[in-house]
Amino acid sequence: MGLFASFLDTFCEHCSTQSTYTLVSVAVLSFIALSIVLNVFRQLFLKKAHEPPVVFHWVPFVGSTISYGMDPYAFFDQARAKYGDIFTFVLLGKKTTVFLGTKGNEFILNGKLRDVNAEEVYSPLTTPVFGRHVVYDCPNAKLMEQKKFVKFGLTSEALRSYVQLITAEVEDFIQSSPAFNDPKGTFNVSKVIAEITIYTASRSLQGKEVRARFDSTFADMYHDLDKGFAPINFMLPWAPLPHNRKRDAAQKKLTETYTDIIKARRTAGEKKDSEDMVWNLMSCNYKNGNPIPDEEIAHMMIALLMAGQHSSSSTAAWIVLRLATCPELVEELYQEQIRVLGSDLPPLTHESLNKLDLHAKVIKETLRIHAPIHSIIRAVKNPMPIEGTNFVIPTTHNLLSSPGVTARSAEFFPEPLKWNPHRWDEAEAPKDEDEEQIDYGYGLVTKGTNSPYLPFGAGRHRCIGEQFAYVQLGTILASLVKHFKFSNPSSETPFPDTDYSSLFSKPAGQSFVQYEKRGVKA
Repeated sequence: MGLFASFLDTFCEHCSTQSTYTLVSVAVLSFIALSIVLNVFRQLFLKKAHEPPVVFHWVPFVGSTISYGMDPYAFFDQARAKYGDIFTFVLLGKKTTVFLGTKGNEFILNGKLRDVNAEEVYSPLTTPVFGRHVVYDCPNAKLMEQKKFVKFGLTSEALRSYVQLITAEVEDFIQSSPAFNDPKGTFNVSKVIAEITIYTASRSLQGKEVRARFDSTFADMYHDLDKGFAPINFMLPWAPLPHNRKRDAAQKKLTETYTDIIKARRTAGEKKDSEDMVWNLMSCNYKNGNPIPDEEIAHMMIALLMAGQHSSSSTAAWIVLRLATCPELVEELYQEQIRVLGSDLPPLTHESLNKLDLHAKVIKETLRIHAPIHSIIRAVKNPMPIEGTNFVIPTTHNLLSSPGVTARSAEFFPEPLKWNPHRWDEAEAPKDEDEEQIDYGYGLVTKGTNSPYLPFGAGRHRCIGEQFAYVQLGTILASLVKHFKFSNPSSETPFPDTDYSSLFSKPAGQSFVQYEKRGVKA
């Protein structure tokens, strides 16, 4: 009897536990179902008259996050076909209003500082990576001063010296890297190009001390810091996740490394011996007369390293992948070098680089199709009416501009998804001499955003690294073409898709290209 009673008690307890689990499961599923029903009801019957149409979605909070994240351009095209140039979608619980086309670029990128805010959107992601008191972790006026320091540091003399330093780095890599041991073979494009761009940028823009450290532990710290750009950090930047702990440790160590370099230079007597950005920032003062603190210099250098590396690495990788599909264009580039530089192909200079017209068009066309950043987001700080519509964007929304949409539009570029550097052969329309210019604090820039081609953005947050980007990419391209022929490993080799999963777009997965060294018999 006692045994039976014990069994009965255990059985009842088990049933009770199972019932609890069942009740909880039913309650959760009911809550989810009710949320979905209410979400659909709200979209169908509670539309707000003065807000743009919302892209239909089933699940609240998630909204259109997945379809947008997988392929933003396809998402934009589908939504545009249904709703027009202006529509709203839910991105991780945040209503985000998209305004496509040149008018949208103007509305958002040239929005007044009191109306749109970039810091609020990007600071959670960038501040733990870059560090405090720089870029989006400081008042906008201070950021404009920091941009001025960097822009004015990219002097003609500096750019001239960079061409020589970048060329030397690429030449050394070609000679020493296992990727190019044989006269002919294949190489992992994204991996090899990432190495080349980080070495060239660190030696030219960052200085010889930083470049020397990339042969040891510096590269590992960079990779750990790079993980801080994970999309989840837009929402949970301080979450105690493994990748965030590595990010924070790397950020601290890199800051210490840069400050040590600065202190060593000061101890040596501040005798400038190169044109790198560290020397430039060490000599700059804010408007209040205060010099830039060493820690802020360190954080600005980290920002330059991280942001510049992603965009240059992905663009250079796309260039090589595109050239592999057009071996005849590789030869055309090679012949341009012979024609412009001379048959003996002497060392490249800044002046001769500027004469390599087709090289520049290859970069320009690649940036048109493969812009590193597909979306530019701003927080709305004041209600913003859109001229010519009855829409007023409320402060509960973010705004999103995508200059890449116009750059890939048949309205402006025939066969827009065809990579064709020669489309730029025709003379561009002359610039309007009366086009308004404005100085946000770092020099005069064109205010208008009428061009469908804005690979470096526009407005007060326009990228100031355009000159350096063209020097770095152009020099790398010229050096590679000088030494190699490129082609696909086989006629069946598919062109890679784009990985949009991080802040910067890049080739998806691993892609291999065949190389053949010039003047060397296999």
